[in-house]
Amino acid sequence: MAHYYRPFSVGDALRALAAEARAGGPWAIVSGGTDFYPARVGRVIGEPVLDLSALAELSGIREQPGHYEIGARTTWSEVLRAELPPLFDELKGAAREVGGVQIQNAGTIGGNLCNASPAADGVPPLLALDAAVELASARGRRELPLQRFLLGNRKTALAPDELLIAVRIPKPVGPARSRFLKLGSRKYLVISIVMAAAVLEGDGAGRVKRARVAVGACSPVAQRLPELEAALAGLPLAPALAEAAQPEHLEPLSAIDDVRGSAAYRMDAALTVVRRLLGELGAGDPS
Repeated sequence: MAHYYRPFSVGDALRALAAEARAGGPWAIVSGGTDFYPARVGRVIGEPVLDLSALAELSGIREQPGHYEIGARTTWSEVLRAELPPLFDELKGAAREVGGVQIQNAGTIGGNLCNASPAADGVPPLLALDAAVELASARGRRELPLQRFLLGNRKTALAPDELLIAVRIPKPVGPARSRFLKLGSRKYLVISIVMAAAVLEGDGAGRVKRARVAVGACSPVAQRLPELEAALAGLPLAPALAEAAQPEHLEPLSAIDDVRGSAAYRMDAALTVVRRLLGELGAGDPS
C-alpha cells in the first residue's frame, strides 16, 4: 500500500530515500505537485510519496562570492519577486510564462528540471546561464552541469536515493544582458512550440565578449547552440546580431513532431525566434 511522508529536514528526506532505494521501490518526489497530481486525476496514487514542501532550507536565492545559488524549492513567483541583475531577465521572462499565477506560486525550479519535459520553460534559460545542479544523497553530494543532468524526455541523471537541492549559476566577468522568448498557440497558459533564451556578456567596448544561446521544445532535451555562440563573439551589440543566426547553427537540434507542431515547422520557427531574440538583445541598453 502506498504511503506518504513529509520530512522537515533534508537529512530526514535523504534517509527516507536511502531506505526506500534499498527496499527496491523509489519514492515519487513531490514539491509543488503541479505536474504530479494533474497526471493522476481519476486514479489512485500507487507509489509512495515523499513531499518536500516543508523543506524551507531549499527555498530562496542567495548570492555567493563567485555564483548565485537557487534553492530547488524556490517557486517561480519567488524568482519574479527577487531583486536580481539583468543577467536573470531571461529566467524571469520564463517565470512569467509558467502557467498562471497559481502554478507560479506552487511550481518550483527543481521540479521543473526533474520533470525533464522537452518543453520545460526553465531549462533554456538555465542552460544559457551555464547552470549546474547540486545533487545530495546519504552517500554525499555531487555537482553536474545541467546539460549532463538532463538525459532525455522525462529522464535525468538523478539516482533513486538523490535529491536535487540547488541550482548554481556562475557570475559573469563583465556586464551581461539576457532575454527569453516563447512561441505558443497563444501568449500565456500554453505549452511552448519553440522557446529560446540567450545571455550576452559585453566587453565594455560595445561588443559581445561571450554568448550563450539555448533552444527548447525542439528536441527531447533543450540544446545550446555552440556554433552560433562562437559566431556572435566579437560582434557589435546591435540589432544586426539577428543576422548572425543561420540555419546551420540549429544543427544540434533534433526537432520533434507532436500535436503542437511538426518538426519542419519547429525548425523554421526556431530560426525566427532566435533571430528575434538576438535582435532584441542587441537593441537593449548595456547592463
